[in-house]
Amino acid sequence: MLAFPAAQASDSTSTSSKPIKQASAKDDSASSKEKDSKDSKDGKDNKDSKDKDSKDARKSSKDSKDSKDSGKESISPDELAVRIAERLATLRKDKEDLARASQRSVARSAPYVPPARKAESPKVKGDAEHGPAAVAAALNPPNPAHWSYQGESGPQNWGKLSPANAKCDNGERQSPIDIRDGIRVDLDPIGFDYQASGFSVIDNGHTIRVNIAAGNYITVLGHRYELVQFHFHKPSEERVNGKSFEMVAHLVHQDTEGKLAVVAVLLERGKPHSLVQQVWNNLPLEKNEAQQALVAMDMNQLLPVKRDYYTYMGSLTAPPCTEGVLWLVMKEPVEISAEQLAIFSRLYPMNARPIQKTSGRLIKESN
Repeated sequence: MLAFPAAQASDSTSTSSKPIKQASAKDDSASSKEKDSKDSKDGKDNKDSKDKDSKDARKSSKDSKDSKDSGKESISPDELAVRIAERLATLRKDKEDLARASQRSVARSAPYVPPARKAESPKVKGDAEHGPAAVAAALNPPNPAHWSYQGESGPQNWGKLSPANAKCDNGERQSPIDIRDGIRVDLDPIGFDYQASGFSVIDNGHTIRVNIAAGNYITVLGHRYELVQFHFHKPSEERVNGKSFEMVAHLVHQDTEGKLAVVAVLLERGKPHSLVQQVWNNLPLEKNEAQQALVAMDMNQLLPVKRDYYTYMGSLTAPPCTEGVLWLVMKEPVEISAEQLAIFSRLYPMNARPIQKTSGRLIKESN
């Protein structure tokens, strides 16, 4: 019975006296794995913590943005209207400044543009002065220089008023003339082919002119001309052997080439004339406004009974004084009344160009 304690003591002594056994590689590997597992778990815990912190930060930022948006929405309508108005004013000012800058830039950079040259009308060889275009311009100049029968703009200065009037000063075949010393020959009679036609009357500031409808002609020396218009002068521009007449009517005709032939009907005081009265009845109330007549006019009524005439080459008797005009001056005058003379005199007391030099021109007259 007493042996059990001794044996126990012996085992104890034996155990404590044994040397310490070294750890094996297998044990170290297990220990290392356990440590790595712990570190991995700690890393995962750290990552989860960071992810949580990042989510918290984003949530905080979103909350802050929502808070700001909430602050914007809290602006009062009046304050918002003021801000919009200020912004629009700024944009408008910027736009105006840009437009002004653009205009200055265009003005500085505009290229030089040379003055346009006036287009020249083509000239007809050998007939430039007397062609249709030249005659039309002479009868109805587009922008005539102001001229008159008296004063600074009178006949003595017509040639200086415009280069187009040069012939008024230096022409060699100008009209009117004093018809004298003519050669008496058997002139072919003028063939008058006039018929009742419509007409209009215009006061053009220089005379009373009557425009006649188409269809009235004369034939002279085998050539045909159409009546375009007729007008009056007081006193007569022509003289015959130094004698002047109360008035004259100039009947202007034109051929297909634009050349002119003027029949001059001398008027003297006497009995009333029906055709002249027709003209006076249709006088316009305003200058340069044509008065259309409601009745027809028969130009045969203006012609003298006897149709003998003088003929010579001359010009228009008013600016631009175009030359190359065939003149046919009726030898027998036609009568008009004192009252009819007075009506014209009230409008134009004197509208006649002075007599021009004959310059050796040939004048022929009917036997």
